[in-house]
Amino acid sequence: MTMVEKAAMEKGADSKKSKLTRIQREKREQILRAALDVFAIEGLRGATLAKIADAAGMSKPHVVYYFGSKDAIYTDLLESLLETWLSPLRELSAEGEPLAEILTYVRRKLRMSQDMPRESKLFATEILHGAPRTVDQLSGELKSLVDEKAAVIEKWSSEGKLANVDPHHLIFSIWAMTQHYADFDVQVCAILGQPRAEQLFDEADAYLTDFFVRALRPTVE
Repeated sequence: MTMVEKAAMEKGADSKKSKLTRIQREKREQILRAALDVFAIEGLRGATLAKIADAAGMSKPHVVYYFGSKDAIYTDLLESLLETWLSPLRELSAEGEPLAEILTYVRRKLRMSQDMPRESKLFATEILHGAPRTVDQLSGELKSLVDEKAAVIEKWSSEGKLANVDPHHLIFSIWAMTQHYADFDVQVCAILGQPRAEQLFDEADAYLTDFFVRALRPTVE
C-alpha cells in the first residue's frame, strides 16, 4: 500500500467516525475500554472478539458492527495510545530550564504509569511481540521526536547546563524507570508489601527526582 492510499484510507476512516451519532460514539468507547482490559492481559494473539464482547457486555455481532475485526480494535487503541504516549515528550521545551524540563517529563511519565497502567501494558505487549502494528510509527514519528529532543538535551549538556550524558540513553532510562511501575506493578507491590496507591507513586516521584537531579546537575569546576 502506498502512502497516498494509506492517507486516503485514514481520511475515510476519520470521516466515517465524524458521522457517528452520540450513542454510536459511546458504544465504540465502551468497546475500546473493554478491549483495553482484554488486550492488556491477553495480548493480540490471546484476545478474541468473544472475550472483548463479554467484557463490554455486548454480543459479538454488536462488536463486529462497530469495528469489523479484532485487528481494527487493536489498531485503533494503539494509534490513540501512541499519541498519548508521545505528548509529554513533545512538551519538553528547548526554551525552558533544562533540569526542570527533564524532571517535569519524568513526573509526567510516572503519573501516566499511575493513571494508565492498562495502556502501558498494552504498549509493552505490542513491543514484546515485535511491534507488528506500530513498527512504522516507532521508526518514523517516534524516532524523529526522540532525535529532536535528544538534540536539545545534547545542546544543554554542551552548554554546561546539564551533566554530560548520552541523550538517547537518558530518554530510554526515563522510560524504563517510570513505566516499570505500570508494567511490573504486581512485582513492585509484592516486594514492597504495599498496595498500588498514591503513596507508592509519591515515594517513586521523590526517589526519581533525587536520582535525576544528582545524575544531571552539571559539575561545577
